Order: sequence, then C-alpha cells, then structure tokens
Amino acid sequence: MIDALLQSFIGSLRAASPIEYIALLAGLGYALLAVRRDRRAWVFGALSSGLLAWLAAGAALPLQAALQSLYVLMAIYGFVRWSRESAGSRTLTVHRWSIRSHALSVLVIVLLTLLVAPTLGRYTAAAWPYLDTLVTGLSLLATWLTARAVLENWLYWFVVNVLSMFLYGSQGLVFVSVLYAVYFVIAIAGWRAWRRGLA
Repeated sequence: MIDALLQSFIGSLRAASPIEYIALLAGLGYALLAVRRDRRAWVFGALSSGLLAWLAAGAALPLQAALQSLYVLMAIYGFVRWSRESAGSRTLTVHRWSIRSHALSVLVIVLLTLLVAPTLGRYTAAAWPYLDTLVTGLSLLATWLTARAVLENWLYWFVVNVLSMFLYGSQGLVFVSVLYAVYFVIAIAGWRAWRRGLA
C-alpha cells in the first residue's frame, strides 16, 4: 500500500508542469518571508497565487481558482499595509483578535458555505462544492488576518492547509497538495515566531 502511494506520488512529481514547480517555489518564498514578517512575502504570494488560479481552474475547482485570484489582490493590500506598518520600525507589530471576533467570523463562513455550496454544486462542475466553499472562506479570512498582522492567522492556516492537501490531492494535483503540506509545517514556525513578536 505504502509502496503504491509512493510510486503514485513519484509519478505525479514527474508529471507536474513547470507552472506547478514555479507556484511551489514562489509559495515557499511567500510562506518563509511571511514568517519573518518581510513585506516581500506578498510579491511571491501574488506570483504563486496567479499560477495556482490557473491550475485550479483546469482541475474543476472553480472557487479555488477564484480564491487564488483574490489572493493576488490581497497580496497588493498586504504589501501596502506591511510597508506602511513597518515604515517607522524594523518589524511589523503582531496583535491578537478577540474570541468574539473569531466566533463571528467562523459563523459567517459556515453560513455562507451552506448557502453558496449547493448552488456551486448545481451550476458548475465543482468536484467538492462544500469543501471548496469552506476552504475559500477560511482562506480569505486567514489572508486578511495575515495582512493585518493578527497572530491567529496561523491557526486558520493549519486548517486550510490540511483541507487543501485533500482537495488538491483528490483532483490529481499531488504536487500542489505537497505544497500545502509544506505550508502546514511553515505555519507552525510562523505561529511560534509571531507569538514571540506580540505587542
């Protein structure tokens, strides 16, 4: 069983397109620089997201394609915000969100998932309408929290990365799935580093 999975994974790596490799490298650059609170993270994030939008569109994951496109816009916002925030100091100031804010945000995402996913499943070729919608909502929240330098963004990324590993892997984009596995590990480092940087 393990041998078969390993052979399948190796085959997927060999079949990966140059776009997947570039998206992977740019995504790693984004995540590693985000841990360091370096505004250049957003440049790499925009590149990775643009390429992942292209891949998701071709893999019947319409909301993931839309999400990755929104990430490009969020990257512009993040770059500008981090540039302004750190203009007077050497590092970005990290802060926390209240439990009430988190609860309200998650409730809104769950309700939107329950409203949007049935329509997505009915009118598109979405492979996983509910999961695709949920991951989209959580990812947008996590990205916005990252841009706002809120510590808990990393907790949302833990969930998003695990769900994305399954979502992309189930559609044959194993290489992209591996990227999300790496993101998960980097998110652990990000959580630890940002906790030390709390205001």
